[in-house]
Amino acid sequence: MPSTSDRWVRRYHPAPEARTRLVCLPHAGGSASYFHGVSKALSPAIDVLAVQYPGRQDRASEPGVPSIEELADQVVAALRPWADRPLTLFGHSMGASLGFEVGIRLEAAGVRLTALFASGRRAPSRHRHETVHLRDDEGLIAEVKSLAGTASSLLGDEEVLRMVLPAIRNDYRAAETYRPEPGPRLSCPVLALVGDRDPKCTVDEARSWGEHTGGAFELRVFPGGGHFYLNDSVPAILDLIRERADPRPSASPAG
Repeated sequence: MPSTSDRWVRRYHPAPEARTRLVCLPHAGGSASYFHGVSKALSPAIDVLAVQYPGRQDRASEPGVPSIEELADQVVAALRPWADRPLTLFGHSMGASLGFEVGIRLEAAGVRLTALFASGRRAPSRHRHETVHLRDDEGLIAEVKSLAGTASSLLGDEEVLRMVLPAIRNDYRAAETYRPEPGPRLSCPVLALVGDRDPKCTVDEARSWGEHTGGAFELRVFPGGGHFYLNDSVPAILDLIRERADPRPSASPAG
């Protein structure tokens, strides 16, 4: 079994007796530590794996991965040793797009997925023309602050924020240029989660996730929530994860 020092996977609260694992995929500019609280809350019932992308925190010296597809290839390679139990994928924003590509690859390799949680991101078939990654540093910082997606301590420290701008810009480039070709759908259930005031994903754009699975689909809308609605909805989301991550067939959401 891989150690917790693995470059890609952070396992903050190991749960070796859990029947299932949750793989958490961060948003653009985000890091594995964003899901530390989720890991603590779900252990020991669920073994939580948080993915650490290159270019941030302890991987700050590594270059970012330029595309969602290439990033998915590398994440899947890192997850293979952990696929001895059913996996549930949870991705927020860019992480949802990545989760879809990771899920396609894992299912093609015969890995059992219990669900994909696609949070705060339009479906792969829904495109917008976005150019945030082309803005200057001030413009990129303004975007991050407007979405309030980075830890408040980081947002308040301009020097530290500028140090991580290359990683943020790389992630935005990957997310904004993601244009998947029509192709395979997931077999596992998909749950699309979105705030009803999210400037990056409308409810209609989230509903289109239903086109990308041959399994059950469910849409959950969080009233009054912006792009990071999940910060204020942790108990409800944890309950959903506990229910849907159960590997028993009866735990699948209703269509």
